[in-house]
Amino acid sequence: MRVNRWLMIALCLLGAGLKVARAQKTVPAPQKVILDTDSGDDIDDAYALGLVLTSPELKLLGVTTAWGNTGLRAQLVEGLLCEAGQQNIPVFAGVRTKANNVFTQASWANRFQAPANADTDAIAWMAKTIRDNPGQITLIEIAPLSNVGALIDQDPAAFHMLKRVVMMGGSIHRGYGDLGYAPDRGPAPEYNIAMDVPSAKKLFAAGVPITMAPLDSTQLKLDEVMRSILFRQSTPLTDSLEVLTEEWGGGRSVTPTLFDVMAVEAAIDSDLCPSLPMHIDVDDAGFTRPEAGKTNALVCLHSDSDRFFQFLLPRLTEQRLGLGSANLGCLAPAEKK
Repeated sequence: MRVNRWLMIALCLLGAGLKVARAQKTVPAPQKVILDTDSGDDIDDAYALGLVLTSPELKLLGVTTAWGNTGLRAQLVEGLLCEAGQQNIPVFAGVRTKANNVFTQASWANRFQAPANADTDAIAWMAKTIRDNPGQITLIEIAPLSNVGALIDQDPAAFHMLKRVVMMGGSIHRGYGDLGYAPDRGPAPEYNIAMDVPSAKKLFAAGVPITMAPLDSTQLKLDEVMRSILFRQSTPLTDSLEVLTEEWGGGRSVTPTLFDVMAVEAAIDSDLCPSLPMHIDVDDAGFTRPEAGKTNALVCLHSDSDRFFQFLLPRLTEQRLGLGSANLGCLAPAEKK
């Protein structure tokens, strides 16, 4: 009897242990995200979108395009989603603005049809989506802040229902070209902030949690060796990234700086870009100044390049998405011939 009793106790304990083990292995639900991008000028936006698509921790609800010719930017994003077999993700052209930027990837973008939601108000869609998912959505912001400013103006209550904003933007100690190998030369007005200073001021005054990846931690170079590793995989996604990178570089072998990708990594795993609480003030020239005051942003000042690429490259190379160039459904009519 004693033996049987101890046997029953042991089996119960074993069963409880298995239940605990199964509970510990439970994968958390992916976090819902909206990506706001100015894809088409620099090349890092395309890599950032690629990482979002290949990260099971994220559920991409939609993409909005910002700054300049947002309609053509939406076509570029639609094309990349199409090539990756992700046409179910909606794309919305945001607020058009005047811009002097060079749209380096216009030729590739023009190959594709406008998104099905081309005539839908992107700001209204953002507001409705946030309201339908209160406290659940992370806005990954990798563009000048024109759409953010418009959303704050048009529906501030919806904006405050965001879980957080994770952004690439600003400069605290290091400006462009300062990679940390020499004494700091001081900050500089960073593009995403400087292009729409009034909207940047609205964002940092809004009271929504912000995680900020400035120039200090985002000047990460995708060198020739890593590009070779990436492009020789020849998946639908990597083939698209290779063509876009070549078009961005004007046919020359130019090393991309993956500023925006750091914001996506920070949204997935904060340990990849450890942050410090700061009060950030945006001045009229577009500088992001740390000042005394209540914390309004968590700011990542340092990143580990090796960890960054060890996280990024396997995801971009190992997942085979969609139908690739054989998928003609999204091409503009002239391109189908």
